[in-house]
Amino acid sequence: MSNTVKQAIGLMEILPESEQNFALEFIKKLVIAWDPDFTKMTPAERQALEDAENDIKENDTISHDAINWD
Repeated sequence: MSNTVKQAIGLMEILPESEQNFALEFIKKLVIAWDPDFTKMTPAERQALEDAENDIKENDTISHDAINWD
């Protein structure tokens, strides 16, 4: 978690709950304006995808059939 996010959380905790809800709705609108169809990846999501792609390239995966689903 970045320092900016930590600061935002700390500031929101100071607010009364009704104002926290307002701030949350404002943040949601910012996110939708930045990525209206939710197709952009966060740095953590990009890293997870790269890690998964590397696992596939290196055959470091588990077969679907090898999993006991019961």
